Amino acid sequence: MNSLITTIQFFFVITAELTVLFLGISTLVALILMYIPQEKIKDWMYGKGIWGNFIGAFIGSLTPFCACSTIPMTLGFLEAGITFGAVMSFVIASPLLNPIILAMFVALMGWKTAVIYFIIVFSGAIIFGVILEKAGGSKLVKNVRIKGNGYQDVEEVPEVFLGKLRVSFWKAWGDFRSVLVYLLIGVAIGAAIYGYLPIDFVLKFAGPTNPLAVPIAAIIGIPLYIRAETAIPIGVALMQKGMSVGAVIALIIGGAGMAIPEMTMLASIFKKKLVAAIVGVIFVTAVLGGYIFNMIL
Repeated sequence: MNSLITTIQFFFVITAELTVLFLGISTLVALILMYIPQEKIKDWMYGKGIWGNFIGAFIGSLTPFCACSTIPMTLGFLEAGITFGAVMSFVIASPLLNPIILAMFVALMGWKTAVIYFIIVFSGAIIFGVILEKAGGSKLVKNVRIKGNGYQDVEEVPEVFLGKLRVSFWKAWGDFRSVLVYLLIGVAIGAAIYGYLPIDFVLKFAGPTNPLAVPIAAIIGIPLYIRAETAIPIGVALMQKGMSVGAVIALIIGGAGMAIPEMTMLASIFKKKLVAAIVGVIFVTAVLGGYIFNMIL
């Protein structure tokens, strides 16, 4: 009975916290983006050298996109002639970094964890974007043509602030509805782990004393179709059961960084070697990030 009460309490508390965070942060981001024309974003990414990679990673980290909107934007950037490395930095950062994910880290794991996570993933997106470009990855892009500019449909933006705020909230509400199932699944699994999973079992396979816990967690995470919004509540529950923070971070990066639907859509515009290279980048980022977390924390 105590386990059941603990499980139910975890579920409702975490769900309430994440709902408020998601709607608040999403509304704020949508409101800010209304003041930044999409053509301006495209112009920023024309930067040469590592500056273009920085802007690509920054745009990816600013916008709460899923694969259904990341892929059209990727096509649009490629069609517009944006530097390949900058596009790759965007592709890597987009599913792993956004204000919602960072807010969840702050609320559930603390600001220090959120800052370290951001630095690791953001740096990885820039570095691997440069590497993929230097390695000739642009030759592995299929000859794909797109109609229009490849961006999300542009809606008429209200002129007054209250109108912008209202539109931003309803956009946030639509985004929230689209991820609600994944969020509830993640919280439910996390609550069950928190209430029922034996501590000894977690410590044996994924505790701080197991040096292979980080790469194993990364390998498990990559083939899973989980969003970061789903993985973070699960990771919090596993940490409270004794799983090392590095293994949790590896699981989140591996699972959220390259979901199967996103790989499938990427395969429609990139050749198999490039898709495999991106998966490898996610795996390396997950493993390195996990070990760095274990050393720092």
